[in-house]
Amino acid sequence: MKASAGLSFVVGAGGLLSVDAQAAGSEMLKVNPWMTIRADGKISIIFPSTEMGQSSYSTLPQILAEELDADWGDVVIEQLNEDDRTFGNPAFGGVLYTAGSTGVEGYFDPMRKAGAQARDVLLQIAAREIGVDKKTLMTAPSAVVTQDGTRISYGDLAAAGAEGIQIPGADDVPLKPVDAFRIIGHDIPRRDVPAKSTGKAVYAIDVTLPDMAYACIQRAPVEGERPVAVQDDEARAMPGVLDIVALPDAVAVVAETYWSALLARGTLDITWSETSPFRAHGSEATMALYAAEAESPSETPAVWAKKGDASAAISGADTRLTQTYLSDYAYHAQIEPMAAVAHVDADGKGAEVWAGTQTQSWTTNTVMDVLETTRDRVRLNMMTMGGGFGRRTAFVQDYVRDALLCSKSVGRPVKVIWTREDDVKNGVFRPLAVQRMSGGVSTDGMLQGFHHRVATPTVIGFFNPGRWNAVKPNDVISMRGAESKFYSIPDFLADHVITERQARLSPYRGIGAAYTGFAAEAFMDELAEAAGRDPLDFRLDLVEDNLRGRHLLGKVAEMSDWRNRGDRAMGLAFAGYHSSMAAGVVEIALDRNSGEISLKHIWVAADAGLIVSPDNAHNQIEGAAVFGISCALTERIDIEAGEVVQNNYWDYEITRAHQVPPIDVYMAQVNAHPTGVGELGLPFVPPAIANAFHALTGKRLRHMPFTPDRVLEVLNS
Repeated sequence: MKASAGLSFVVGAGGLLSVDAQAAGSEMLKVNPWMTIRADGKISIIFPSTEMGQSSYSTLPQILAEELDADWGDVVIEQLNEDDRTFGNPAFGGVLYTAGSTGVEGYFDPMRKAGAQARDVLLQIAAREIGVDKKTLMTAPSAVVTQDGTRISYGDLAAAGAEGIQIPGADDVPLKPVDAFRIIGHDIPRRDVPAKSTGKAVYAIDVTLPDMAYACIQRAPVEGERPVAVQDDEARAMPGVLDIVALPDAVAVVAETYWSALLARGTLDITWSETSPFRAHGSEATMALYAAEAESPSETPAVWAKKGDASAAISGADTRLTQTYLSDYAYHAQIEPMAAVAHVDADGKGAEVWAGTQTQSWTTNTVMDVLETTRDRVRLNMMTMGGGFGRRTAFVQDYVRDALLCSKSVGRPVKVIWTREDDVKNGVFRPLAVQRMSGGVSTDGMLQGFHHRVATPTVIGFFNPGRWNAVKPNDVISMRGAESKFYSIPDFLADHVITERQARLSPYRGIGAAYTGFAAEAFMDELAEAAGRDPLDFRLDLVEDNLRGRHLLGKVAEMSDWRNRGDRAMGLAFAGYHSSMAAGVVEIALDRNSGEISLKHIWVAADAGLIVSPDNAHNQIEGAAVFGISCALTERIDIEAGEVVQNNYWDYEITRAHQVPPIDVYMAQVNAHPTGVGELGLPFVPPAIANAFHALTGKRLRHMPFTPDRVLEVLNS
């Protein structure tokens, strides 16, 4: 920021490092501060994450503003547009990475401390200016208040300068008690909603630059293939076509307009290589392979979580049960397909990029790798995303790569837009998984041992091999949710049969819990039935030592009137995410002729620690629950001979507005560190639907999604 007066607070993840006073009319120091207070009272707060609809853009600055005691109306939010690890996500080792509902959880402490330290500095300046003890002063929104009620604005204090001020240590400044919060825990309107509601929000797909060209990419139909011959005479002769660019695994048409590029792409005659091993893979064969591995692993499974001796406990149980659960590949189905704009410098060694991405760090790395350049030559513009859900987390981002190579080829800025069909056919998917569940119960109806085996590939190993080398054989993306951490099960084992990867993979909303929660909680109902117990009572016995979890189960039972459900088709599940818990009940209806399941009502009681933005937390739970309905009922990717079968929303169906039932949400009010809320509403939905189906029909659904043909097959079995 130039030619303005103010205080610039430079804060690392551990706290405030320095403070610089700027006189009116002077240059601001070029630093990477969390926040800047200007003489006109405006407070600029850096937003270190990325926004894809989850409201981090508002929520994270609110944390700092609370401890600063800022007037929210004075706050200006500044998107971090570079790979500056000063602001790295503590949950990912300092990498700038927005995923896994880690934003509030990871940034909560450092941003609170940053605000509190800045507030202490302002109190010191006020004490110096009026010659009183700092202890006699207090703050109100964007002002220091004296004992006689005099208010000194933060802007005036910033203009006064910080000469002689002692910077307190990061852990030495007291933080506000919860009962003093006026921003955290209160419903503050989101900053991003007005522009999105009026069509003024600019996504990567909307970016327009002077002299910009457009590119459509014809990607290889099968992973691992490349173009070996291209007949492009017809395309080159079409009006507006600028160039046909060969890419490592694709061919790009660059033209003056998007529609010219798209039309010309359709005339390309491309001969692809036929050497990829992925040509031999198809979903049905993959499922059979993984099922065989789950039954009899060729290698010793990787232990994910272990307590006691599950095998011995199950062997000694009065009643033993084993079942297998299946789940298909799933596509992210985010509303904005992949898009990026790149303008490569004349020397080919630098670029400005506009992209919707969940990581400043990996996007910057992509530019550096493609152009063989240095970090200082990358100018990144982080755009709001039209949905992410893990789709935009890849270590190497091919849509950004393609925009760079096309821009370098034609010497102009180029926008790459994938069609929906491109995005589906070349998606990176939630992995196909086979889960073999084993457990036992005693004659008095108590659980005796629980073994959760997951046969699925490593997701991290595909989308971030470097990270996999550091963490293997433990893959949190593949296995989260299988640890069953909220139950007290003395003899428990969760292990991972790491199968051969036969499709492109990526994190997905809920990551592993999107399917491990299904198997774990559907099987828990089967064990309850084997024990002759009510599913609620069976679970309550397992949360004796988890009072917060017990509260949630009791609350959702009360909300849904579980004890008086009569002949209503209702199912229960208790499936959290990481350190967050959710107990849910669904009520379904079934058309026995068509096999279609519909949702009549969802009740959910959730605990994600201290909630920064209550209304947004409710929105997140509701949105994830809708995602869970889609996962459970319709979302499915099929692969045949290495090619994705589905094309668009007409054959990759997602839940429509009219299919969404009433969703009642209860958020527990607890004074505990915040935990993730963005995925929390998803894992309980599929098993609760499956359990409701059993309550209605007496039969079990064990293959997700529960498509009408599968439902009819089960009904007729």
